[in-house]
Amino acid sequence: MRGHDAVGRRAFVVGAGAATLFAGGGVSGAEAAVVDGPLPDFHPALKDGLTFPLAWGRSPIRDFRAWRRTARAKVEELLIVGRQEHTPYAPEFGPRSGADGYTRELVTVSLTPYERVRGAVLTPHGPGPFPAVLLLHDHGAKFDIGKEKLVRPWYDNARLASARAWADRYFSGRFVGDELARRGYVVLCLDALGWGDRGPLTYDQQQALASNFYNLGSSLAGLMAREDARAAGFLAGLDRVDTRRVAAVGFSMGAFRAWQTAALSDDIAAAAAVCWMTGLKEMMVPGNNTLRGQSSYCMLHPGLPRFLDFPDVASIAAPRPMLFFDGGLDPLFPADGVRVAYDKLRAVWRSRHAEERLRPKTWPDLGHVFVDRMQDEVFTWLDTVL
Repeated sequence: MRGHDAVGRRAFVVGAGAATLFAGGGVSGAEAAVVDGPLPDFHPALKDGLTFPLAWGRSPIRDFRAWRRTARAKVEELLIVGRQEHTPYAPEFGPRSGADGYTRELVTVSLTPYERVRGAVLTPHGPGPFPAVLLLHDHGAKFDIGKEKLVRPWYDNARLASARAWADRYFSGRFVGDELARRGYVVLCLDALGWGDRGPLTYDQQQALASNFYNLGSSLAGLMAREDARAAGFLAGLDRVDTRRVAAVGFSMGAFRAWQTAALSDDIAAAAAVCWMTGLKEMMVPGNNTLRGQSSYCMLHPGLPRFLDFPDVASIAAPRPMLFFDGGLDPLFPADGVRVAYDKLRAVWRSRHAEERLRPKTWPDLGHVFVDRMQDEVFTWLDTVL
């Protein structure tokens, strides 16, 4: 039978012979309890056990380059999905289409041995080689469009209305990829598994998809991380691109993907992450969206919190230029979590005498968005660091 206490915060399951809830609010040792939604009753003790012993400054490794190698190797190990470097990209480019100051084309490429992935490539007019941006789309529980959230889908009128509505909602009506191409950047944007050409997934299928990956000895989040790192290598290797000037840029889940790719790939010279950075402990609190599961599995590497916090992983990219924006009114990332993360990041870049290369900023009047004034500041920052 299922029950709850007087204030409705404790849910418990009682089986044959299981203990009862005591009048004083205590629970006997035989009872399994869940509080504040799907958190275990003993979650404070689990959080206290997360000390992130591999973090820079806490790890016994004092040489930064050695620490980076060790930390990256640990993340690589916990992705579960094996390295994919030896898979030929074998790109197939579609016809070029002209636009205002740049050309557009679709490319189909092998990021892993398992399937071919279609993406959009935008190339500025001119001789090149150009700086480039690996543009990483968000989650948003909207799966009919992926790359189309950031690059105007000139190839698919059926998706254009959906893409425009998304741009209006989060990006001040702009397609960020097209804006970057007009400014002189080669842009590559591909669908993650479940979105656009590789979907559409439904919201309720996410958790099942992730668990099936685990049953197959693999990981949904690990696949995304591997594919993003491979995409960075593909973009950096294009003849039209200056391989020394490639950045990763993303919003929301795309921001997580951007700093993660910078941590895992030396092909990324800089990264801009908008609306995804926090401390793990500060995010695992009652009411946070993370507790719902589902979308969280796109960013969940089993066992990683036993070694590193989110900002610790991002710090593997130090001392390269990194930008982190968050909205002060963003309900997904509590202010104390953002503050903890930014403090950790500052400490790492400061230890490398490179604090000027790190740009963490809170926009106090904004929520979970990447509006035009934020974009303009990111674009200017990219022009500076690249």
